[in-house]
Formats: sequence, structure tokens, C-alpha cells
Amino acid sequence: MASAIIRACDEILSGKLRDQFIVDPIQGGAGTSANMNANEVIANRACEILGGTKGDGRVHPNDHVNMAQSTNDVFPTAGKLTALKMIDNLMAALEGLIRAFEKKGKEYESVLKLGRTQLQDAVPMYVGQEFKAHANALRRCQNRILRSRNELFDLNLGATAIGTSINASEGYLNCVVEILADLIGQPVKMADNLIDATQNADSFAAVSSAIKNCALVMSKIANDMRLLSSGPCGGIEELQLPARQPGSSIMPGKINPVIPEVVTQAAFLVAGNDVTISMAVEAGQLELNAFEPVIFFCLFQSLGVLTHAADTFRQRCVEGIFVDVDHCRELLMKSTVIATALCPDFGYEKATDIVKIAQKEHKTVLEVAEKELNIPREQLEEIVSGCLKKKED
Repeated sequence: MASAIIRACDEILSGKLRDQFIVDPIQGGAGTSANMNANEVIANRACEILGGTKGDGRVHPNDHVNMAQSTNDVFPTAGKLTALKMIDNLMAALEGLIRAFEKKGKEYESVLKLGRTQLQDAVPMYVGQEFKAHANALRRCQNRILRSRNELFDLNLGATAIGTSINASEGYLNCVVEILADLIGQPVKMADNLIDATQNADSFAAVSSAIKNCALVMSKIANDMRLLSSGPCGGIEELQLPARQPGSSIMPGKINPVIPEVVTQAAFLVAGNDVTISMAVEAGQLELNAFEPVIFFCLFQSLGVLTHAADTFRQRCVEGIFVDVDHCRELLMKSTVIATALCPDFGYEKATDIVKIAQKEHKTVLEVAEKELNIPREQLEEIVSGCLKKKED
């Protein structure tokens, strides 16, 4: 019988019998419908393997397949194992995106541009610094998700109904999680307090929050890409994003930043799912949270969508970004903000006077500084670049 049950499970893992899993993922009963759907499919297929027919009872969905188990420990365990696998996929996608930004940072590390705060001219910076900052932010998100993932390693398998392990033998309890860890290659372990692990779902809220934060950071970066590529004539246009499709059914030649817009919409979805997960975690009562079905539905969707968004962002956008070096320099040199770099050598008051003259005479700061300070243009540009290098070091 055990061999027949194992064979039935292996067939399901290979993709067979997929059409037999018919229950909606969002369901009442804390996942009982999904669990019994699986138990019945496994039992019926095992009956056939043993030479019988579906439902003949020689393999029973409750007495045999569900032996020593309950929906209340099997369902959350399955949810955690699925999330762990999907987090691995997300980590790989984020790693690729991080490296793409790091590569762009290296490629444009010596290109000066105008930094902006509150959409206003601020101080000079290097384009490479901008890309490297994106990579660093995503690395922080990656590490945050990995830290939250650790909470998923604690399983309540063996808790059965409410955490008291009723109907589970000592032999089963002593080995089930250890065997599971070997099978899946993850450092899972039995939770220290099975009652707590059965009634509380806050570990999923922690993971969802970390995923949401990552989505928000990705969206912020995507919005920066949209803004810096705005144009081509009336915008900033420091960046040129890869053209992926015609942008308008009425305006010839228009190209939209569709990939950054995809990333931002993915973030909207993930943020909404995080709210749903938070509400479901709070709604648990007494010894069980009945709302894990919607928690898993939203969590799996968030993980899948964000993984795809990260891969798409890298492949369809970031790797093909082109920086208009000459335009970056032109915008910087037209701005009065480079006067900030003159302050350490010539003082705040003198730099302010230079800015006022430049604004009054409609000249660049360097043009005025060259005359007022009697310093060659090349030396002034070296002062600006040198100031930035000191800060970067």
C-alpha cells in the first residue's frame, strides 16, 4: 500500500492527474478542500495501482493517505515549502538585476551628470553612482527577504489539528520533518511550539512585507528610469531605454517606457496582496487561522509576479540602457549647482556671487568662474570632478 501511495504521489509531481485538482484556491475551511482533494486523488490512484478501482476502499483518503496528519499542519507546511522554492527563484532574478545595474555603474562610472532633489537641480554626481545605488538598494531588499525567509523553515508538521499532535505516533513525530528536509534540500525543522505555529501565520506577513518592500524599491527605480528617459524633445532624456513597441495608435514615432511601467504595476499588485495577507493574518482566531488559502494565493502571486518583473526589467530594459553622455554634461554645465563644488576652494560667498552673475548674464557658472577667478576652464572642471571623487572614496 505504501508503495502505491508513493507512486501515486510521484505521478502527481510529474504533472499527471492535474485535471483532478478542481477546488478553487480561495476556499473556506482553512484548506481542507484542497487537502482532501489531494488525499482523494492519491487514494483513488493508489487503488488503481493495486489493481482495484477508484473508491473501492483498499486505500482510504483519511485512514491511509491522511494518516497522522491534519489539514491544519499539512496545508501550512505545503504553503511554506512552496514559498521557499519561489523565494529561491526570486533571489536568482534579483541577483541578475543587481548585476546588470552594477555593470551599468561600471560602464558609466566616470560620466558626470546633474543630481536632483525634489525634481530640482541639486549637485553634480556620476551616472555610475546612480546605477550602483540602485544595485545596492536591491541587494538590501534581497537580504531582507532572505532574513524573513528564515521564519518559513519552522514547520508545524506533526501538530495535527491544533498543535497537540493528537493521532500522531512518536515514531512519526521523531522523523517526519527530518526526512522532509532531506527530500527537499532545505533546512526545515519542527517548530519549538506547535500550538503557536498552528494558530499564528505572522511568518507569512513578514515574508510578504519584505517582498512588498522589494517591489516598492523596484518601482521607485523604474519611475526614475521613466523620468530620466522622458523626451525626446521636451524632457530630461539623459537615458535612452530600449524601444520595445510602438507607443501610440495615433502619434507616429512615439515610444513609451513600457517595461518600467510593467514593473510599477507589478509593485501595485504586490502591495495590494500584502494588505490582503496582513488582514488574513490578523483574522485568525483561537487555535487556527482559517484564512491561509488567501494568504497563499496572494503570496504565491506576489512571488511569481515580482520574479517575472525582475527578469523582464533586466532583460528588456536595464541591460539595454544607453546614457547620452554629451547631454548629461550639457545639462550639468548649464546648471548653477556646480557652484557647490567651488565652495571648499573659494568659499560660499564667492560661489554665491558667481551664481548671481551667471543667472543675471545668462551664462554658465564655469564661464563666469573662469573670468571671476581667473582660472582655466580645465582646472575648474577638475575641481568639480575631484570634489566628487573625494566623496566617493
